Amino acid sequence: MDEINLTDNKLNTFGKVLAAVTGVCAFGICAIAVPFVTPALRKHCLPYVPATDAQIKNILVALKHRKGKVVDLGSGDGRIVIELAKQNYVSHGVELNPWLVAYSKLSALVKGVSSSTRFYKKDLWNFCLSSYDNVLIFGVEQMMLDLEKKIKAECSKDCNVVACRFPLPNLQPFKTIGHGIDTVWIYNLSSNLEDS
Repeated sequence: MDEINLTDNKLNTFGKVLAAVTGVCAFGICAIAVPFVTPALRKHCLPYVPATDAQIKNILVALKHRKGKVVDLGSGDGRIVIELAKQNYVSHGVELNPWLVAYSKLSALVKGVSSSTRFYKKDLWNFCLSSYDNVLIFGVEQMMLDLEKKIKAECSKDCNVVACRFPLPNLQPFKTIGHGIDTVWIYNLSSNLEDS
């Protein structure tokens, strides 16, 4: 009889430990996955898609003779912000996903550029662009019109905008670099404001 109770107690303990481990694992998976899934629930779905090496190269060409601060809206894993910092730009990233912001900060620290980078966990629609000389965006087609309005309202006339993957719908680029998904469009707001 004691042997049966001991076996039952062991099974009960094992069941409780198994349930606890399963619960902790499920919670961990949800905590990591939710920031990657929730962008699909927003008005403008801006998923995390890492930049290609060709896109980064095109961005560096687009900003080659520019000065001032750069902001990358939807900075993802921070690769572009870090690469710009290596090229002596003061560069900031705005990203809603807390895991990607943490990864970006750690990556900047490891690569020795944390003093010239900054990463903000913010919604790009609630982030003020007025202090930046260069704005970089990897957008999706559905958001570009609203983004164009935000840029016109907040950026100075000397601001350059580099749009990747999709162009701004009404502004005229003064230069286009690359082709296909690696295309970047470069806009100078002063020339576009004169035209309007």
